[in-house]
Amino acid sequence: MGYMNPASPAPGVTDLDERVAALNARYVGQPATEVLRGALRDTGRVALVSSFGAESVVLLHMLAVCDPARPVIFVDTEMLFPETLAYQREVSARLGLGNLRVVRSEGIADGDPDGLLHRRDPDACCALRKARPLDRALAPFDAWITGRKRFQSGSRANLEPFEAEPGTGRIKVNPLAHWTSRDVQAYMSGHDLPRHPLVAKGYPSIGCAPCTSPVAEGEAPRAGRWRDRDKEECGIHFVNGKAVRAGAPS
Repeated sequence: MGYMNPASPAPGVTDLDERVAALNARYVGQPATEVLRGALRDTGRVALVSSFGAESVVLLHMLAVCDPARPVIFVDTEMLFPETLAYQREVSARLGLGNLRVVRSEGIADGDPDGLLHRRDPDACCALRKARPLDRALAPFDAWITGRKRFQSGSRANLEPFEAEPGTGRIKVNPLAHWTSRDVQAYMSGHDLPRHPLVAKGYPSIGCAPCTSPVAEGEAPRAGRWRDRDKEECGIHFVNGKAVRAGAPS
């Protein structure tokens, strides 16, 4: 039975908030594959967004099992590690992902002519190379699926499987929200999935090459992203309508 919006939501609560709350209640305690299937069935037009990073293959494999023709959006910032681009090709071919959409920024020549914007203003660089092209690619969709997990950083500690995305009217789906690092590794081993080659070199979280460094033992998985900068997210993921900063309340 499909979801039916209430006639009059409580003050300050939107229809989208009500829908997200109902989805979280419906799928509470359900395994990730059921959350994913629910998203594919219950959230309208939906795409998976993947960085083809350190843990991305888990969700890509789940999607390949459930619906290999579903759109997969990959943002090529043109500053990615060569290993990431090679891994993207390898994983896409092995899993038979039939609807991969590679998107790039249309404004790099004007917005970052010397390729050094990431040093001067990393927020502006992320917006130019990643957030804006992704927003354009997501325009036709009602929802999108991400691989975020609670254990990755403090700002994600209260992550739920379904979220209302501020300002867009879209739903964000996090099927692996409650997974631990051990869960991820067990799934990859159990399905004999290929590892990103940089993981063995100390990169548990992988973004653009200039802004990603290896992580030492005992550090948080995302400690190597924008190291020594007041920055934790690329601008694609927001909390209360704002890009999350390091040290922001979770």
